[in-house]
Amino acid sequence: MHTIKLNIQNKKGHQLQAYLELPANQKPNNYAIFAHCFTCNSNFNAVKNISRSLTNHGFGVVRFDFTGLGKSEGKFSESHFSANVGDLLAVSDFLKENYEAPGLLVGHSLGGAAVIVAASKLDNVKAVATVGAPATIDHVTHLFSHGIDEVREKGEVEINIGGRPFKINQEFVEDFSKTNLPEITKNLRKPLLIMHAPFDNIVGIENAQKLYLDAHHPKSFISLDQADHLLSNKQDSMYVGHMVGSWGDRYFNAKDNDMLSTEGEQLVAHLNLKEDNFTTSIQTKKHHFLADEPESVGGDDFGPSPYDFLSAGLAACTVMTLKLYAERKKWDLQEVFAYITYSKKHSDDLMLDVEKPMRIDHLQKRLKFIGNLDETQKQRLKEIASKCPVHKSLQGEIIIETELLN
Repeated sequence: MHTIKLNIQNKKGHQLQAYLELPANQKPNNYAIFAHCFTCNSNFNAVKNISRSLTNHGFGVVRFDFTGLGKSEGKFSESHFSANVGDLLAVSDFLKENYEAPGLLVGHSLGGAAVIVAASKLDNVKAVATVGAPATIDHVTHLFSHGIDEVREKGEVEINIGGRPFKINQEFVEDFSKTNLPEITKNLRKPLLIMHAPFDNIVGIENAQKLYLDAHHPKSFISLDQADHLLSNKQDSMYVGHMVGSWGDRYFNAKDNDMLSTEGEQLVAHLNLKEDNFTTSIQTKKHHFLADEPESVGGDDFGPSPYDFLSAGLAACTVMTLKLYAERKKWDLQEVFAYITYSKKHSDDLMLDVEKPMRIDHLQKRLKFIGNLDETQKQRLKEIASKCPVHKSLQGEIIIETELLN
């Protein structure tokens, strides 16, 4: 994924550090904002994984640090809930002025509550997704309840949350009781996706139930099964991103993906070497998907390998060709399976007469037909399977030209 660093100023004049994640072709169809959890920041792995997964659905995604967190300016005591919502509105305004108004808001934990409130104030937002979000704002106060009495006495105190020190004051404490999230959720009237882990021991699953009951349709719930609250397992955060993206596709007009600014592209692949390991984003005119390497060679196995895609192209072309042929012949071919195995084999094992013995790319294609077919028909279909366009391309002379783009 291509990442652009942004500096966004909020209403108080603080600079918020932000990053814009772009799809492989660097031309989003729609824009989204991701709001991180309480005391987290935009560089948490879960935040990056979810944001980058969304780019595979054509979204440009802004992830940013709330006031006083990460590398954003301001004090943590200014990062109360109302300020979080204000930061979201500032990011939305920035996108509207410099790119395009965001249509999707996604929030994790308290960030989930913040995106519900922000969405209620933004006409441009078409859909909202929450992950492990509380049903009320003051739910989060248990994290710093040990310091509330001292705040009343001293005005500002340093407390410990999750092993890290933070300074809070009376305004910070009181702000968490000012927002009626259940009422705002009831009046939201926008598509809402609620994702929650059943065994979340920080924000209990009962919060998801209350949010769901408060909201009006269209509303959806997805269980995160064995995930923990912070989505520390990479597979869980990637899953969240993919599910939000698939759900969001329903609420945004389908657009053709723009390719790069040259002529004639049919496919774009992009890999950020510093961030993505081997996980590669691929776009065609209408589709997004991932390629990866298996874990056995150092990949994350988030998508098929390059040779899986090569085999998939041959398999897909084979079964489609057989469908067309059987329908034209009016034969009773009901289902067809093409099993492809890629390997390297030695020319001697293949009994090939070559000047210099060598290892050769080998694709084995095995076919299975379902239907009322006689042996002659099956043999003819086997012959036709070798005439599909991709099969012929792989066996013909292929010229690959490589050039550099500025």
